[in-house]
This record gives sequence, C-alpha cells and structure tokens, in this order.
Amino acid sequence: MQKYLTLTFGTIALISCLSACNSADPATETDASSPVTPVQVTKLRDSSLSEFVELSAVSAYLEKSFVKANINGYVERTSAKTGQQVGSGTLLFTLITKEARSIGNTVNKLDPGFKFSGVSNIRSGQAGTIVQVNHQNGDYVQDGEALATISNRNSLVFLLDLPYELNQIISQNKTIDVLLPDGTKLGGLVSGTMPSVDSLAQTQRYIIKVSPGKDIPAGLIAKVRLTKLSHAEAQVLPKSAVLSNETEDEFWVMKMINDSTAVKIKVKKGIESNSLIEVLEPRFAKTDRIIKTGNYGIADTAKVKIQK
Repeated sequence: MQKYLTLTFGTIALISCLSACNSADPATETDASSPVTPVQVTKLRDSSLSEFVELSAVSAYLEKSFVKANINGYVERTSAKTGQQVGSGTLLFTLITKEARSIGNTVNKLDPGFKFSGVSNIRSGQAGTIVQVNHQNGDYVQDGEALATISNRNSLVFLLDLPYELNQIISQNKTIDVLLPDGTKLGGLVSGTMPSVDSLAQTQRYIIKVSPGKDIPAGLIAKVRLTKLSHAEAQVLPKSAVLSNETEDEFWVMKMINDSTAVKIKVKKGIESNSLIEVLEPRFAKTDRIIKTGNYGIADTAKVKIQK
C-alpha cells in the first residue's frame, strides 16, 4: 500500500512539473520575438539655414595706362622696370631730341646763356604696376610711341563666370566675400556684368569690385560663395535623424509616440548643411522626440529603448 501511494504521488509531481514547463510566460515569448533596439533621441529646433553655391573668380586689372614719348628723340635714361610698383608722377624716362644730342653742347659752348638742352622727362600718370617696358637706353622713339604700360592699381576686380541658370540669385548677392588661396578674405561688390553669354559654357561674366589695399597679381583664381537659398527660421534636425531610400526621393524620420515605440513619419526635406537638414513638412511640436541614432533599418512601430 505504501509503495502504491509513493508511486501515485510521484506520478502527480511529474505531471505538475511537465505542465509548468509547457505553460511558459506569454510576455517572455513576445519579448523574445520582438527585440528592443537601443536608440538616442533629439528634438527639433529653429535655426537660420542657407544653401550656397561655390564658384571660381579670376583677378584682373581692367584699366591700363600707356607711358608715351612726347618728342622725337633718344632714350637717354630709364628707371622703369617690369613689375615695379610706381606712384603717380614717378620719373620713368628721360628723352633727348636728336638735334640736342648732336648740336646741343656746341650751342651751349657758343652761348652759355642760351641753355639749350632738348631734354624731356616722362613721368607716370597714375599709381600702379609696370607690366611692360618697350624701350631701353639708346633707343630712338617717335612722338606718341608707347614706352611702357602700367596697370592701374585701383582697377583691381575679380571676374566671375556665372552659369546662366543661376543668374536670378545674383540679385541677393550684391556683396560677396572673395576667398584667396592663401586664406585672405576680401569684401567684394558686384559692380556690373558683360552683356553677352559664352556660347559654349553658357556663362555670363560678372565684375566683382574689391578693395585695392592688397597687391594681388592678375590671373589669381579665388573662391566666391553665393547664397542660393536662405531661411531665417528653419525647422532643423541632425542629418542622422533623417533617413531616405536608395534613390533619395523619399525621406522619413522615426518619431517616438511613447517611451518604447517609434513610428515612421514621412517628411519633405529642405535646405541641407554639413550637419543639419531642414524639415519643411510636416510641422512638428518642439516636444516631439525624434530618433537620431539607432534608427537605421528599424521598422514602423518598432520597439526601442531610449538611452541617455
């Protein structure tokens, strides 16, 4: 009888144990089938955002003056050198007529009071840089012949070849920063444009006037940044918070609807900077939480865990 009771109780205990094992917690099974993704969240904020286009501009001196002979004669003395910086009124050439050169001393010997010299001093008409010297000592020149060429220091400009499809943005870029290769930044002003378009490149040339305080060689290529679009109070998010498909024609964010669930919200993207993206539509509340890390690849209504 005792063996029978022992066997009965043992059987009941075994059945209870098996039953307990088969009735696992449904919540545990649900958690196992729905993994929780750790994420970090951010909130939208308003910021000034602009979109730029960067182009090249080439330095040039628009005005050149020619130092010309005012007599027929010989170059007796010259101080002009190519690349020399000269001021207005600087003595560059001394000319002497061929008559003075041949008989001038004889006349002075006959009558010292006559003071016949036949010498003419040629000076620069404006400040600038001598870019070309045409004659040296001993050369015979005629009246009106160019002796040297001076580029006007005050006529420094940068020439910008702007694609014609962007010509509508020049009206909002009257003042422009010109960045030189050495890092120097010059303030520029759009002073005019050429009334023609390059037939091959379809670009129109604009003239950017800059301060002549710095000696800049002609032909220097600088960078010019034009504002293409600007929004003063843009609704922005970090770049990592906005996701897109492979063709980048559809964009969305993952928004928290509670402390553990994120849903997919399609958005319309606006201006994009190095670290921020403008969200044009929809308008979010300042308290809305948007996932910025851990959002890649998660599905709509995904289970997530917010990390600090």
